[in-house]
Amino acid sequence: MVPVLNVNWQSPPTDYSLSERDADLFSLIETEDLAVFTFDGLKRRTGLHPETLSRILGRLEEEGIIKKEREGYRVTPKITELKLQHPKTEPPTSQLIQTFLPSDLHTQQLILQLKGKWFGMLRWLGISENSQGVTLKWITEDGGIQIAANIQGSALSIEAKFLTNNNLNQALKAAYQLMTLIGKLATSSQTSRTAVARHVGFYGDYMMPA
Repeated sequence: MVPVLNVNWQSPPTDYSLSERDADLFSLIETEDLAVFTFDGLKRRTGLHPETLSRILGRLEEEGIIKKEREGYRVTPKITELKLQHPKTEPPTSQLIQTFLPSDLHTQQLILQLKGKWFGMLRWLGISENSQGVTLKWITEDGGIQIAANIQGSALSIEAKFLTNNNLNQALKAAYQLMTLIGKLATSSQTSRTAVARHVGFYGDYMMPA
């Protein structure tokens, strides 16, 4: 018999259950606050076999929790009506880079240019959004480190989450690959409107993973 974790409706009260694997994936989506994510990114993030992941996503789609779209899977408002009794604990994040973007840079355009991008050792995972800003998330090709770029107004921070790989040097290399791409996109965006070059300064402020 497959073990289950119960998920209760907040309104109206209804019994609802997910298999253990379904609940683990649901917990990851909820914890990461993903609004949109890709199959390939989630496969690397979870380490699940593609067929297993496809079946789980199919069941979550049947329940109306997610919806498949051209750019991947989108989380529906139904996820806010569900709450796991035993949410999965995620590794803490370590801040690698903090910087400011040019104040006249259109951040929404930058976000659109970054969404879905594969580069260097990073593969696109998904995006989360809240009232404070937008967080774009990537996963290393081996699935060992998650890199996130959080944009709040003109403030940018790049963080790492060490999943199965505690290699700080690899995380820093990935973070600087991302920073290099952001710098190129920012410069390209600026030079398309003005001939004056803009310089973005940044500094590292990182902690060794526990």
